[in-house]
Amino acid sequence: EITSLLSLCGGQFSSEQEIRVNSPFWILSIPSEEMARGLMKRTVCAKSIFELWGHGRSAGELYASLKSYPMDKMLPYLQSDSTYKVHIHTFNKTLTQAQKIKKIDALEFLPFKGKVNLKNPEHIFWILEDYGMDPNNVPEEPFHLYFGRWVHGQRELIESYSVKKRHFIGNTSMDACLSFIMANHGRVKPNDVVYDPFVGTGGLLISSAHFGAYVCGADIDYNTIHGLGKASRKNQKWRGPDENIRANLRQYGLEKYYLDALVSDSSRPIWRKGMLFDAIITDPPYGIREATRRTGSQKETVKTAERSTENHIFVSSNYHLSDIFFDLLKFAAEYLVMGGRLVYWLPIYRPEYTEEIVPRHPCLKLISNCEQMLSSHTSRRLITMEKVKEFKDQDQNSYLLDGQYTPYRGHNSFREKYFSGVTKRIAKEEKDNHK
Repeated sequence: EITSLLSLCGGQFSSEQEIRVNSPFWILSIPSEEMARGLMKRTVCAKSIFELWGHGRSAGELYASLKSYPMDKMLPYLQSDSTYKVHIHTFNKTLTQAQKIKKIDALEFLPFKGKVNLKNPEHIFWILEDYGMDPNNVPEEPFHLYFGRWVHGQRELIESYSVKKRHFIGNTSMDACLSFIMANHGRVKPNDVVYDPFVGTGGLLISSAHFGAYVCGADIDYNTIHGLGKASRKNQKWRGPDENIRANLRQYGLEKYYLDALVSDSSRPIWRKGMLFDAIITDPPYGIREATRRTGSQKETVKTAERSTENHIFVSSNYHLSDIFFDLLKFAAEYLVMGGRLVYWLPIYRPEYTEEIVPRHPCLKLISNCEQMLSSHTSRRLITMEKVKEFKDQDQNSYLLDGQYTPYRGHNSFREKYFSGVTKRIAKEEKDNHK
């Protein structure tokens, strides 16, 4: 998420950044404080951002680093008419109050001229200490120390968009935190057009609209799109007259960004050529809590025939999980703008997972592959891809197998067998957990 936002807002990882994958502290090089605030207004993975005045592997190194920091950059925040406080944060260790005071007193060489105000200071300075990630092996001294001026924090975004308070929800409405992470992976920005081909109750549209993008979606479920049928909320039997995607966006003051939601089958072409999206952000159904269906003809073997309260009838058949991902990548390759991003969730069975399982397309470059653990054996991976090549006719049915792009052969592919197994295993674990 941070890497995507840096490429969008400006900035990069600093050359000083120590390569420690598990460290909770990162050093970034950002051109201005305004850009730093812009990044923090969007991120849900980072807690705070600081202007770094000094750092080191020991207290001595930290103090030496602070003494070499340009005085002209310090002085505006140390004036006699200002108020301040110093806060200490230790990761993976708890200090006594006496230890904290001792560390603060050791900074007396800094020319603080203002008055201390612990309740409502103008400037807050932080000492950050990293004691590693192992709670069973905490070192006496920190691995790294940092000192800086607090610039901005962000934790309100998730709470204000909580699904618990949302007007219209479904069985699989996406958590607000994950929705914003997905929008950030997609580098959604004002005036973008963002599309969700498995829109459901529209949870992913809300996060994109919050960032100023125009949003639209499609789903095969007529009742969900029109806000009809049984409700998913506890103690509510039927959906109300104004429970729909538009009402959700209206709830957050984002209705002006709502284009429309269509009743449509994602496996069928419905868009004219040249209709381009800046981002496609979606959570495809896995066939566990949400059925994987597509429209079928009367000649095909009919699995179900569904009827809505509006006498809308359609025939549907099974939509194999590997076909869902193949169609999604093909659609993104054709309808994304150059540099546009596809962001989606991929369910996996961890003991059998390999990088080969991740679907590929010659027009799309894999940007990131992040895991969210669901259980000891199952998880889902947030896949982010970027369009790097114009879609041609020869790319119509291409997918990657054994390092080569070959024509897609449907259900005989090794991915179909794998994903069928994934669905069954996840469903079994969910059933066992429920018991």
